[in-house]
Amino acid sequence: MGKYIITKSSNGEYRFKLQASNGQTILVSEGYSSKQNCENAIDSVRKHAPDDANYDRKLSSNEKHFFNLKTANGEIIGTSEMYETAAGRDNGIESVKSNAPDGMIEFQGVN
Repeated sequence: MGKYIITKSSNGEYRFKLQASNGQTILVSEGYSSKQNCENAIDSVRKHAPDDANYDRKLSSNEKHFFNLKTANGEIIGTSEMYETAAGRDNGIESVKSNAPDGMIEFQGVN
């Protein structure tokens, strides 16, 4: 099972990363002003991750593949790492689909 790790950055923003069961980071968030907003974003990831239509498959300017997970109204709630191939990116999407819905939350350095 995957897990969400919430951290607080030096500028006071909360962020999460979703890790697969092997410890690999498969999705990261933007910064949030409060821990509660960050936890709300995790709830949104859990809700939207199973639906393939919520994944925006992209190609970066340096020809790397990545994806954004979006809400139904198009808001980005998580971004993947960069992948060398489209197949790698698609495997990353499948990993988010399987790890996001039931991932536990862990706090690191957060009160």
